[in-house]
Formats: sequence, structure tokens, C-alpha cells
Amino acid sequence: MKNKFAVLASVITVICIASTIPFKPEIAKAYHTKEQIAFFTNHKMMTPIAPGEYFMIPQECQGCHGYDTLGLANVDANGHDVNLYDDWETSMMGLSAKDPFWRAKLSHEMLHNPSHAIETQNLCITCHAPAGHYTAMFKGQQNYTLADLVNDSLGLSGVSCTACHAISDSSTLGTLFTGNIPYDTNKVMFGPFEFPVAGPMQLYVGLTPTFSTHVSEGRFCSPCHTLISNSFDLNNVPTGTTFIEQATYHEWLNSSYPSQEITCQTCHMPQIEDPVVLANGNIGLPGRTPFNLHQFAGANSFMVRLIKQNKTSLGVTAPDYNFDSTLVAIDKMLTTQTLTATASINSIANDTAYIDVLLHNKAGHKFPSGYPSRRAVVQMVVTKANGDTLFASGLFDSAFEVLNPVAPFEPHHDVITSPNQKQIYEMVMGNIIGNPTTVLEQAYAPLKDNRIPPLGFTTQHYAYDTCQIIGSASGDPDFNFNGAIEGTGKDAVHYHVSLGGYTGAINVFTAVYYQTLPPAFLNDMSTFSSPEINSFMTMYANADKSPVKVAADTLLNIPTGIHNVISESLKITPNPTSDGRIIISDLKSPLVTVELWDQRGKRIQNFNENALDRNTVEIQLPKVKGIYYIRVTINGQSQTKKILYI
Repeated sequence: MKNKFAVLASVITVICIASTIPFKPEIAKAYHTKEQIAFFTNHKMMTPIAPGEYFMIPQECQGCHGYDTLGLANVDANGHDVNLYDDWETSMMGLSAKDPFWRAKLSHEMLHNPSHAIETQNLCITCHAPAGHYTAMFKGQQNYTLADLVNDSLGLSGVSCTACHAISDSSTLGTLFTGNIPYDTNKVMFGPFEFPVAGPMQLYVGLTPTFSTHVSEGRFCSPCHTLISNSFDLNNVPTGTTFIEQATYHEWLNSSYPSQEITCQTCHMPQIEDPVVLANGNIGLPGRTPFNLHQFAGANSFMVRLIKQNKTSLGVTAPDYNFDSTLVAIDKMLTTQTLTATASINSIANDTAYIDVLLHNKAGHKFPSGYPSRRAVVQMVVTKANGDTLFASGLFDSAFEVLNPVAPFEPHHDVITSPNQKQIYEMVMGNIIGNPTTVLEQAYAPLKDNRIPPLGFTTQHYAYDTCQIIGSASGDPDFNFNGAIEGTGKDAVHYHVSLGGYTGAINVFTAVYYQTLPPAFLNDMSTFSSPEINSFMTMYANADKSPVKVAADTLLNIPTGIHNVISESLKITPNPTSDGRIIISDLKSPLVTVELWDQRGKRIQNFNENALDRNTVEIQLPKVKGIYYIRVTINGQSQTKKILYI
């Protein structure tokens, strides 16, 4: 009896404390409906996981790890909502099993090779719906197909809470790939915090939170982020070989980042230092820090946007503002953490502007990475001072396919001399007879892989055989190289732009655009028909297919000078200079203007003829070393020279 009164007293105390906390119904209403809030309340009364079950639908985690109407849990130090469930729900992890392109592509593969359809489904569903697949396997089923998935709430949950947090710290983790996930089936949930408070989770859902460092390591992601498939010939006969469809994990291994303890989670689950209370309705829980946001931002804003647009037909119930939050995180990832592009004028001579674009991959893997449809296109536009186009490469048509496509595919370029040449970073799959293919099961060997490697990537690394550079990029002297030093994570594209006799100033505009799903990648699939293909092709036709600009640079008002030499005796020395002191001599005219420009097209100094009424001029360059341009104008005629300050 005393115990009953003690419990009752505790409940009353909690109610009294809660009643003193300010609460604004209008704020809660803005985030969730009454029905959702009722679900959170009722959740506390749900039955724990049943015997013989290994995973739970994520909605059972939402009650504690979703939005807290009281604003006490799952918020940062400023009270901003950072709850795990809402961030995860509209990520591609949460949407992986409902991804309409994935379903259509799986159907496409099955129609190409009907005799292998069951095996194909088992392979692909393993990572897109791991809780559904492994539950079926643990219960003795031989296969788990699309037909099973569409009626299974566990499978439809995608890469869910328990599908990740039940991965064990097995000795095989990081050594087995292609969906071979080592699960702990003892109803434990691994997390990054020591001494977890186990009681509430054990009581409500029958799972035990357990500390383990492996959830913060790169190998935690390895089972599904290196995928190796079996290859078939054009008659659907096995070739006896395999094809590496994607190797994001191995690309990361072959980089500088593992040694710096920068893992997948570092970027895709960024931490905040604010102490965060991890569960709603449990007064007295300590705040935990650092806290990993569960936005899982990657690069696939196209698919997140398409699913948002078609969420009702896809059975997705997440509110639009959660999608918008995910899209903001992806945009930030793509535009600030992925790539930099720096344009510079190398020289202007022989009626040609020599323009370099240096691309620096800031990701922990190749850019682009993942599924082979993904590519990055470098756009270069050079205009006259009045805006007329002198040169344009890498432009898109109205359907967002690159103009002037080259058959069978665009090769890698170190030097581009024609607008018909485009730099496209991509992996091109090839079938057994050496033709490009978009059918994964017919992929026999890559024909091209010039995706920009990460910092520290080398051809001598033990993982290189899984993430090779293929094609002419392997012979490009500055592709991932600086002289003899390998592993820069950079590539320089050299544009030789004919000026066609134009002698005025030029403007240079360069940008790099990322595409998740270029139109041509769907050409073969569009010739087949299935409910999944037909549905997706309709969605694709109505989708916003605009590529994402991930990096850009601009040079304005770059002087080009004239072709004839002003004076054979005109001297600009020393070049290169080590102290920044430049002497212009033998001018042979008092009517002289000298302009100093940096390599980005910014005019730094302008000396007019009144200050130069003498035969020799001395100029001191700024303290910053690099490339500069000096334009000398005598009697209305100009000449530009490149100066190297080392």
C-alpha cells in the first residue's frame, strides 16, 4: 500500500511541476495537429516490442524522440526544435523505401532480367528497407520482394531508427558490404553516450539503450555504402564477374579523413555542443552533448523535392515544413561543404585567352559519389564587355540535358578548346561489349570514372581497386596531382578561348552544376512499362529538374590588349619577381598609362600619363604573392603582360 501511495505522490508531483511550465497552444498547433499530439500522449501506454520481433516502426520512437510540445526535450540551448524523428523522416534515409525512382529502377532491372528478379529484389531491398528484409530473413523467409515491402510497415519505414541503432560492433563491420548488415538481435539499441538511462526505453518499448563508439565510426555506414553486384551479359547469362556500383565508403577510406577522425557522421550528422535532453516526458533526464543532428543531408535535393510534390500518392505523411527543413540542410551541404571553383587568367596571347578553373573537392569521398546516375557539369561562359558571348561550354537545354552531347559519352578533358567540349564528372557503366549502359545487372566494367577524388586519395592505397580512376583522367597531370605529389583532391580544367580578333575587355563566368538524375539516364527505362516505371515517369515529367549550382566564380573586365607589340624594346622586369618590384623601361613616349590588375580581374592601381612623364616606371606589387597583369597603354595602343610574383 505504501508503494502505491508513493507512486501516486510521484505522479502528482510531476503534474504539478508540469503545470507551472509556460505553454502556448498556438505554437504547438503550428507544429503538430491535435491528432499527432494525442499520439504522443497515447504512445506511453503502448506495448513493448513483442517476442520474436527485432525492429520497431519509427513512429514508436517518435513519442519520446519527436517534437516536445512543452519545449523541454529535443531542443537546443535557444529552444529550437532539433528532434530526431522530424529531421530523419524527410531525409532520404526515412524515404528510402518509398523513393519512386528506386522502385522504378528496380522494376526496370527485373524486366531486363526476369529470371534473376527475385535475387535482384533481395539485393536492392536489403539496404532500402533493412528492417523489413532482415525481419523476414530472421523468421526463415527465403526472399523479401517488392510485393512484401508494399504491405509491410517495417519495410516501408526505410532506413529507420532501429534499422541503424541495432547494428552491432561486429568484427565483420567494415569488411562485408552490399547489404550484409551485422545486427544484434538481443533487443539493444546502440548509441554514442556513456551511461544511458535505460529504464524508460526498457519500459515503453522493451529495448535497452547501450553505449558503443562504433555508431560514430565510418565503418558503421559501410554495409550499404559500398555495393557490389553480379554482372550478366546481354542474354542474361552470368559473366562470373562483379561490378562495383558504388563505393562511397572505400572512397572515404582512401582519403586523409580517417586519420583525422573525420567520419561520415561528422558531415552528414553534424554535432551541436548544446546539451540536449533526448526524450520527452521524462523529467530529470540530463542533457547530452555533443548532439548529432539527424538531418542526414546529402546531395539528393531533387528526389526530396519530387517526393514532397507527390507525397500523398507515395503514402508519405510528413508535413511540408519538415521537407523544407531537409532541403535547406541539403542546399547548405551542397553549396558550402562540397566543392570550390576558382577561375584565373593564365595568360592572353595569340588571340587566345588561357583560362584555368581549379576545382577543389571538399567532401570526404569522390564528387559526385554514390549511384552512377549522378554527375557534375562544369559551365564556362566568356563574354565581351557588352555581354556578347565569345565562348560557352557546358550549357543545358530546356530539359536540362547538356547541349551537344557526344556519343558514346563525353571523355574527361584536361584542356578544352571548343564549345562542343564539356567537362562532366561522372561514372559511366559499360556492358560486356563495351557500350555504355544504365542497366546495373548488365554493368561489366566502368568506361569512365573521373569523379574528383577526396583529399589524400592515392592509387597506392589498399582500397584503390574498389574506387579506381578510369579513362583519360588517370593520365591528366593535374587531376589529383600537384607536380609529383598525389592526393590533392583537386582538378584543373584549362580553357583555350579564341578571341576571334576581339581586343576589348572580357568577362568570365564559370559554375559547377550537380545533377542527381540527368534525362538521358532514363532513356532505356522509359521504353519499359510497369506500374512503378509509369508512375515515376509521370512524376519526373512534372518535376523541377533544375541542376544545383554547387560552386561558381566570376572574373570581370579582364583586359586582352592588342596583337601587335607596342614597342619591341618595351621591357617589364624582373618576371618573375621575388620582392614584388617591377620596372617598366624603354617606354619612348611620355603619353603612358599603366594599369595593375590581379588575376581575378580587379584593377588595383592606375597610373596616368601625368605621373609617368619619364622613360622608366617602377611599380611595387601588393604584399600578396600570385599572378598579376600589367597593361601599358601608349598613344592609345595597349599591351598586357602577365607577371608572376613568387
